[in-house]
Amino acid sequence: MSDTLLRMRLFAAVYEERSFTAAAQRENATQSGVTQHVRKLEDQHGVKLFLRGTGSVVPTPAGDAYYRGCINVLRAQEEARETIRAYGGSLEGEVLVGLTPTMTRAALAGSLAKFKQAHPNVSVRVIDAYSDIVVAKVRAGELDFGIVPGFSSDPGLRGELFARTPEFLVSAPSARMGLVHGKALRLSTLPPIKLVVPSMLQVRRTHLERYLAATGTVVAERMEIDSSLAAIDFVSQTDWVSVHPGIAMMREVESRTLVVNPIVDPVLLLDLFRIERARKPLTAPAKAFLAMLKSGTDALSAAAERLGRQD
Repeated sequence: MSDTLLRMRLFAAVYEERSFTAAAQRENATQSGVTQHVRKLEDQHGVKLFLRGTGSVVPTPAGDAYYRGCINVLRAQEEARETIRAYGGSLEGEVLVGLTPTMTRAALAGSLAKFKQAHPNVSVRVIDAYSDIVVAKVRAGELDFGIVPGFSSDPGLRGELFARTPEFLVSAPSARMGLVHGKALRLSTLPPIKLVVPSMLQVRRTHLERYLAATGTVVAERMEIDSSLAAIDFVSQTDWVSVHPGIAMMREVESRTLVVNPIVDPVLLLDLFRIERARKPLTAPAKAFLAMLKSGTDALSAAAERLGRQD
């Protein structure tokens, strides 16, 4: 890699991490080496790119502008590499993906099986983690892409809407709440409910609490369980209820092992976003896997939306 591209890459790492130490760790470089390359950039252009304080690194307006230019150059370089690789024939290599529990319980299994059948020479590794962990790993370059709920702008990342799914109320048949399986309902019309919720560390919790407050839904008691599988298992054995994305509950809609009800008036929706590094385009194998994952997710989303429109 030329000195110019190397300095751009190291500068971008410092900008995204807001730390020379973290940037050096991410790029497998020394802190002194990263500092030296950034200082040479500043000397070359005669302008400060960062304000260095005690324990903080803040980009200057010149640094913000230079970062945008660096991202375009570094991304173009990676796109050129992928263009050449496309002439190599069949797909091969590795795809590293980060998914939240919603996605691993929904479209992952079917999409992964189809992908491996179509592309046997591609190895796929999937981590199942909360949003903040997935975001951090994508930013650090440890993952090709991630699917997370409620993504907002983040230095070094690009995000776009991946899927939108209605949320469902889930209860046990033994709870005897008088709910008709598959029938849409308004949460505010229910008597006070005992609700299993994720912790405030999860984006979905904030989203859910806002909906409950806006609709006047009365919650008699809350219990925090971060694991969606554990929450569903607990609900299946008690008179508690929980709320889960429709795409993650379609098996239970078919099997009727749980009582599942779309939430309406208004519809409670969850947006899922695909995130990737701003400076690095997806590889051909990652693009192919993403396309299959999206196809499977879109089919589940459409089925969930149809259920919510039924009388």
